[in-house]
Amino acid sequence: MKKIYFILTHTGTPLANFIRFYTKDEFSHVSIALDEELQEMYSFGRLNPYNAFIGGFVHEYIDKGTFKRFKKTYARIYSMDIEDEKYDLLEQNIRNFQEKKDDYGFNIIGMFAVGLNKKIKFDKALYCAEFVKQMMDESQIENNLPEIVKPENFKDLEGLEEIYTGKLKEYKY
Repeated sequence: MKKIYFILTHTGTPLANFIRFYTKDEFSHVSIALDEELQEMYSFGRLNPYNAFIGGFVHEYIDKGTFKRFKKTYARIYSMDIEDEKYDLLEQNIRNFQEKKDDYGFNIIGMFAVGLNKKIKFDKALYCAEFVKQMMDESQIENNLPEIVKPENFKDLEGLEEIYTGKLKEYKY
């Protein structure tokens, strides 16, 4: 068995605050990580920390990019045990995204539609929760996530262990 990690965050940016107001949820973003140190953390989000509307596949870091810029980012981190074969498949699926990242865009319309309980899907465009769910589905990781998925839904996954709550920059593994 190996562990994967789900990182729920709220940066406090105007867009994140709008999402929070709109959804009434605590968190506005979700990432998936392959390691406890969060050096292999991935999602769909800002490609540039200074522009919320240009997004795509991102390799995220606690101390670089968006999370470095927004030092007060609040986070909750969960771990989940999965079988080695599923971990390997997840790792390969993420690598495939990395290789083709320029082919993908950010599904901003789909992200806003979630607040209206609507699913708007575009070919090769995802928002954060869609990406993480897709990685789980393609890696055969059982989940009880709804079809119209938002970051908050990841709190309800079976088999999670909460390992941290607080400022992301203060996370120690």
